[in-house]
Amino acid sequence: MSGHSKWATTKHRKGAVDAARGKLFAKLIRQVEVAAREGGGDMTANATLRTMFAKARDASVPLDTIERAIKRGTGELEGVRYEAISYEGYAPSGVAMIVECLTDNRNRTGSEVRSLFSRNGGSMAEPGAVSWQFERKGVVMVPKSVGEDELMAAALEAGGEDLRDEGDEWMVTSAPADLAGIHSALSGASIAVDSAELEMVPTTRVGVTDESTAKRVLKLIELLEEHDDVQSVWANFDIPDEILERVEL
Repeated sequence: MSGHSKWATTKHRKGAVDAARGKLFAKLIRQVEVAAREGGGDMTANATLRTMFAKARDASVPLDTIERAIKRGTGELEGVRYEAISYEGYAPSGVAMIVECLTDNRNRTGSEVRSLFSRNGGSMAEPGAVSWQFERKGVVMVPKSVGEDELMAAALEAGGEDLRDEGDEWMVTSAPADLAGIHSALSGASIAVDSAELEMVPTTRVGVTDESTAKRVLKLIELLEEHDDVQSVWANFDIPDEILERVEL
């Protein structure tokens, strides 16, 4: 199992703690609102909204809160207008990073993201400089208690492209538009799902074998994720499990 996958699992668990504090709620609500504005409020016709709705419900965001966010997105209720913007850059050791934001002030967010990079051993890059090292995929994580054959049959029938063993979990990848359908199919087959996300999956990885450097890479990611406008941070590091375990202590 790659250290990157293990870190992703840790982040999902951390997300449950964030949700209790309300921080994750605010980010999910913003994602729902933007999805509704860009694709309409009909979830049968808006695959992105379906995915964001399921993600918010999985995090226990109240249904009425989600519905209000959809109405703000479609213009039925007044609200702040957010725009999506991505920044590209490098963490220490040349680790490629994509930072996805939703903001009501592009200049402020850009300045603050740039400052976080520069103060923590990283650097911003021009658009397109690192994005070619990633591809957007639907990613569903399923506990290892589910049998491989059972999971493969259900996932592939619903549009899954690949099934990988990630140690404690199975990882199902798909085209972004198939994510909601796979999530629904697995739920319908009574297969537990740990998470279902749209992710930027690295096509190449940078090995980080020095503990000090690993700490710096993960610290930059953590600081970026704590920013209110940052929705997702994707990085192509691969930290060996033994180093990752020491860093997380």
